[in-house]
Amino acid sequence: MHWSLQNAIALWFVSTLIFIGTAEASEDADFRPLFDGKTLEGWSAPDMRYWSVRDGAITAESSEKLPCKRNQFLVWQLGELDDFILRLKFRIAGKPSANSGIQFRTQLADDGHAIGYQADIDRAGTYLGLLYDEHGRGILAKRGEKTVIGPDGDRQTTPLKVKQAKVDLAGWNDYEIIACGPHITLKINGVTSAEVIDEEKSQQDLSGKLALQIHSGPAMKIQFKDIELKRLQLCNGRKKVVLLAGAPSHASGAHEFNAGVKLLAKRLHAIDNLAVASYHDGGWPKDPTALQNADGLIVYADGLGSHPLNGHLEEVDQKTRQGMGLMCMHYAVHVEPGVAGDFFKKWIGGHYESGYSTNPHWTARVEPNKKHPITQPQKMTNINDEWYFSIRFPEDAQVTPLLQAVPDKQARSKNGYPPVPYPHIQAAAGKKETLMWGLERPDGGRGIGFTGGHWHHNWAHDDQRDAVLGGIVWVAGGKVPAEGIASASVSEEELNSNLDPKSPLLRIQLPEAKSK
Repeated sequence: MHWSLQNAIALWFVSTLIFIGTAEASEDADFRPLFDGKTLEGWSAPDMRYWSVRDGAITAESSEKLPCKRNQFLVWQLGELDDFILRLKFRIAGKPSANSGIQFRTQLADDGHAIGYQADIDRAGTYLGLLYDEHGRGILAKRGEKTVIGPDGDRQTTPLKVKQAKVDLAGWNDYEIIACGPHITLKINGVTSAEVIDEEKSQQDLSGKLALQIHSGPAMKIQFKDIELKRLQLCNGRKKVVLLAGAPSHASGAHEFNAGVKLLAKRLHAIDNLAVASYHDGGWPKDPTALQNADGLIVYADGLGSHPLNGHLEEVDQKTRQGMGLMCMHYAVHVEPGVAGDFFKKWIGGHYESGYSTNPHWTARVEPNKKHPITQPQKMTNINDEWYFSIRFPEDAQVTPLLQAVPDKQARSKNGYPPVPYPHIQAAAGKKETLMWGLERPDGGRGIGFTGGHWHHNWAHDDQRDAVLGGIVWVAGGKVPAEGIASASVSEEELNSNLDPKSPLLRIQLPEAKSK
């Protein structure tokens, strides 16, 4: 009996160690490297003379021949930081006045100067491990302090109840930054060095760039290596949407994915409790952490062989199984039947299928679903576009129509490319067709398909734009206000901003009749 108990305890102990080890390994697997140890690919600065790669580390150095007269910043170009854990190693050399830092959630001035939160580094150890607000409020918490900043900027500072870590100023040390909403924690060599809860909304930054600094002053050298990032689910109930704009296609004024995404993102930024990350590189994001904390992925792009999700279906499927919503707009609802089609039926409830669906240009009398929070506030609106219909919906999909219209005879007569009559489409004359739909999935996530968006000028139609914005909020798991989304109107100047450089480049006019 005693032997069995001992063995049971031993077995439990070993099993516990294995479980802890597996959990830690899984957590570490979520970190992604932001520096390849060989090149500065993905990083840039206004003045690259100070920056190089040496000894497998990002290195910044000033000297008598190349003095640093103003702070210099090397910026990570592949994304922005919101809620995250950042880990890296640093080493600093020079006189005691040598100074550096890690800028995060930072805003960039026109001259490239970083403004905002900085995890400080210095050779003397005076500022090492404190949180600083560059070109802002100055020191927020010294090493060994916790500061709570109220909405009006009042501060309460107390000492941290931990013994500060030993630092080898001549060697490599670990820096860790944890940011979750207004709560920021800095760690040096595994020990918390400073903590700040920043509720001063006029000054706080919840998202922004990552940058490395070399400070002005005497000759010095700072090195960074093993730079790894893991994004965290947004704190305080906020939702995050990732908007992916596809590569340029079609003539000027059509398929303006980049301009359309930026127009929508501008209005999404005005919605409380919503964080927006936009990618305009013409395909899948280069940021390896782009989807880690995404509540919703919005794809506005070409489909079929040019679809940005090609080669990433399994990755997206994993995220949707974890509850991420997916919304595809216009050509992005068009995929091949089979593997991709089956995924789309599961993710958003249906897809455009060549030979079954159709894509005529026609003026739709768009009728909103008055029983759904996305479209309940919208009015019926006449909009001419390349409205797809006869979408391939599986019989078992619980798809909810959000926008519908009855195609006229001409819209039903020429289908597909090259245009031919489809008997099943002609036989459905007089039937309402679904132009935008929603799906609530068993995994807890949501999906939406929107077939409009061919003509860029249609984003000036308030009801179309606000229905899509409401769909983006809903698909990310956010709550659409009872009164719906009422976004800022679109001017002709904004319509002509951020257009793809197509030839000939045409000036886009506002549509003749707006819905409001």
